[in-house]
Amino acid sequence: MRVMGVDPGLTRCGVGVVEGVPGKRLHLVHVSVVRTDPDDEVALRLLGIESGIEALMDELRPDAVAVERVFSQHNVRTVMGTAQAAGVAMLAAARRGLPVALHTPSEAKAAVTGNGRADKAQVTRMVTRLLSLDTAPKPADAADALALAICHVWRGGPRQRLAAAQRSRIEEAARAERARLAARSRGGTVK
Repeated sequence: MRVMGVDPGLTRCGVGVVEGVPGKRLHLVHVSVVRTDPDDEVALRLLGIESGIEALMDELRPDAVAVERVFSQHNVRTVMGTAQAAGVAMLAAARRGLPVALHTPSEAKAAVTGNGRADKAQVTRMVTRLLSLDTAPKPADAADALALAICHVWRGGPRQRLAAAQRSRIEEAARAERARLAARSRGGTVK
């Protein structure tokens, strides 16, 4: 199974792709950060994130996408930007008929370190070790995206079966969206 993990953010959106199955060694496929200019308007930044994520999805062809579940923070502005970036990643996955799972930061931390309260340095060290990397992924957003992907692969079992059951509904919605866009580009009516 190939899973793309997305650590959403408006300035730095971490993207990590791993391949493997529960209980077996995982392999790094890709890790990067989609960046946007903090001085740009939010709509333009979201468009940049969408373009970057969609290009990576087209190139890397994940089987599923794991996105960090946005949780309440003290800074509402930061939460809004993070939630918007997460929505872009989920939309890009849905367009391709890919199942999306949301994992909390503590779930991802617990999956890779055994401790849901691990700090960023611990997560980065364990991601580096688990994927047998020569150097640690940087910045922390990249390591966090890989931790989300690892978490999703290792959770396996019931979540994977549920995702498979939901996949047909998502694929149907993606087909309908593609048909709607094709009709629109041909000048037809759009429902």
